[in-house]
Amino acid sequence: MQKKQQLCILGATGSIGVSTLDVVARHPDRYGVFALTAHTQVEKLAQQCQAFLPKVAVVGTARAADELASRLREMKLTHIQVQHGPQALCDVATAPECDSVMAAIVGAAGLPASLAAARAGKKVLLANKEALVMSGQLFIDAIKHSGAALLPIDSEHNAIFQCLPGNYDRRPGLHGIHKILLTASGGPFLNRDVATLTDVTPEQAVAHPNWVMGRKISVDSATMMNKGLEVIEAHWLFATPAEQIEVVIHPQSVIHSMVSYTDGTVLAQMGNPDMRIPIAYGMAYPERIASGVAPLDLLKVASLHFQAPDMTRFPCLQLAYDALRTGKSAAIILNASNEVAVQAFLDKKIGFRMINELIQRTLEKMAVTDTPDLDSILASDAEARALTGAMIP
Repeated sequence: MQKKQQLCILGATGSIGVSTLDVVARHPDRYGVFALTAHTQVEKLAQQCQAFLPKVAVVGTARAADELASRLREMKLTHIQVQHGPQALCDVATAPECDSVMAAIVGAAGLPASLAAARAGKKVLLANKEALVMSGQLFIDAIKHSGAALLPIDSEHNAIFQCLPGNYDRRPGLHGIHKILLTASGGPFLNRDVATLTDVTPEQAVAHPNWVMGRKISVDSATMMNKGLEVIEAHWLFATPAEQIEVVIHPQSVIHSMVSYTDGTVLAQMGNPDMRIPIAYGMAYPERIASGVAPLDLLKVASLHFQAPDMTRFPCLQLAYDALRTGKSAAIILNASNEVAVQAFLDKKIGFRMINELIQRTLEKMAVTDTPDLDSILASDAEARALTGAMIP
């Protein structure tokens, strides 16, 4: 009998975590849950614990831990250990009982545990793009050194992974790859008058036309910073320079990304816009398992449309390309400033168009430096956050 793959899900109550558990529930013979983590969504995490019976549950604060422990006692689930804090995340991600780690904590907060899993040689299912954006070479080196498996879960990078040769080697030039084509939906404001973008509300920005996502990533999709971060992530995942990564707007979100080869071939991965597809692919790789998503009906799709992104409409995308070309700590500054600016927008402290302005100002004011280790990465991240925060009215 095949041993169950034991999963640690970092960010279990978010959209990726919920979708991961949906796939787990469809294959109880293949997967078990070792650990579930959330920040402060205690009730939702308690319900997940009741359904999947992990050995450990981790929350962000001592208060949340007390609340969760009390809730689990009411459910007669006292065998589940309750832990809290950043170190606890690293502990469950590196535990011997854990085989695979779904890294789905949004933003910079997910980096330490994701990096710890990579260093521990786990199968890392990477949905936290910020981990690679911030740590780049450090993360890739950790994967190589430990022998960990790295499976991209972002729909675009998972699509690229599926379109690359099975024997793909990260050394440039070996497989005749001409260009990586990252598709983007264009978000909710693709066709809105640019002059009116200053009036966008948080409610409008989080209303994505195709995908169900959290509030922060939905705003990133509206600004296309999400795609900019994906350009940087693709650079590290596939050892591809910025000049060979092209963003293509594809409003239907049917083609999730493509790889163009030197012989003129373009391979595309297609499917309905549902994150359970890349999640199931990563969990079972190199096999394929049922994800719960209906097959794509091309007759219903009928037609596919593509266009180039307008950098005046989406200046965050240009900022990301510039940060990738600058190198060193530029991507860390970009990401940190964006997280602070997006939160300020969601809190209605700044307007939509102030997001890119704050990021640009932070990049202009802060010197880029080498960041060879986690401490220097987190220091640069903290400095950028403070600088951006100080500019918010």
